[in-house]
Amino acid sequence: MSDYALLLAALVSLLAGLAIGKAWERYKLRGGTWIDRRRARESPHYILGLNFLVANQIDLAIEELTRAASLDADALEVHMILGNLHREKGQVGKAITVHQALLQRSRLSKLEHAYVLLCLGLDYKRGGFVDRAHEAFNEVLRLDPDNEYALVNLQKMQEEQHQWVAAYDTRQRLTKLAAAGAQPQNQAILAFLENEIGLEAVRRKDYAEAARRFQDAIDLDARAVPAYLNLGDVRVAEGNEKDAASIWERLVHVAPDRAYLAFDRIDALAKRTGHPERFTRLCRRLIDENPQEWRARLALSRHLAAGGHNQEALDLLFAALVQNPHALSIHQAIWRALAELRHPPALVDRYGDLTEHAVFYLDPHVCMRCRYRSTELLWQCPHCHDWNTFVEERIAPAQDASEFEDLRI
Repeated sequence: MSDYALLLAALVSLLAGLAIGKAWERYKLRGGTWIDRRRARESPHYILGLNFLVANQIDLAIEELTRAASLDADALEVHMILGNLHREKGQVGKAITVHQALLQRSRLSKLEHAYVLLCLGLDYKRGGFVDRAHEAFNEVLRLDPDNEYALVNLQKMQEEQHQWVAAYDTRQRLTKLAAAGAQPQNQAILAFLENEIGLEAVRRKDYAEAARRFQDAIDLDARAVPAYLNLGDVRVAEGNEKDAASIWERLVHVAPDRAYLAFDRIDALAKRTGHPERFTRLCRRLIDENPQEWRARLALSRHLAAGGHNQEALDLLFAALVQNPHALSIHQAIWRALAELRHPPALVDRYGDLTEHAVFYLDPHVCMRCRYRSTELLWQCPHCHDWNTFVEERIAPAQDASEFEDLRI
């Protein structure tokens, strides 16, 4: 019986301790009155504010969260959210004021201090106060060395200021913190940063350093396309055209979807070295491997037209048009080819049939992350600053190849 009584007493003590702990977590004494810490979060204004925030109704979210914050001036997370919303509205001054006031609070935990500083750093960044933003993010990392969000924002700022070496070091810190599944993306970003460091070396005419950086980029990510292009350019500048050709052809092999970026280089080099057939074989191999490859057809048609083979060039252009009927570059090349052939009526009619429903446009590229559009392929998006996010966008699918065969003469 005594054992049962002891067990019961221990259980009662445990339950009492839990109850006291929960009460201590929820309530605090202020001005002789017990204040409910969760009052703001449990108010309908807080719930409404979050609902408006999810619906992207920022003004209404600010209004409701301001009312929720008035219920408890010490509700840290509500005030942090309010400050962030002011920043998103472009009211950077208000955001800075809110977050600076939070930093003045006594008894902030180390983690709370770090996150308020992070919000303040984002305020400074949005307002263009670069030095202050740097200081804030570095202070966050002093308090919380593994704060990935601070590292990401610090890296983006370093990239915007073209501090490529510093950005590379920051990304390496992020790589050490990342899960195994995120390593390929980190390796790809490190490769792009190595490429930028290499370009700086090229501008200094330090070709040995540039070549080392470009090769390091390729070693980090085999699909680091700009590194192949730039390494080949360095080899040409050094007088080693054989190596340049090998590097660019390796690019075509590892990234055939980006092969067109090397076409002009490979074509010029093939002509200069007296082996123009080398470029012809490369283009035909790409077309055989991917029947929808319109850029290889366009490049090969230009190559053939330069050699006086206008009819063969025009056939290739019509085939390219079937695969991408909206690319302005193909239409321009066709107009030039028809002019060289003095506009044979049958060929003009054939062109008209192929383009009946086409809408001309410059070859567009769109960022997969933020939908920013560009007429050229960019390696880093100027809007969201992510790396290697651009893909070619088609207005409509290609025609069936059988339709093209019906239009052949």
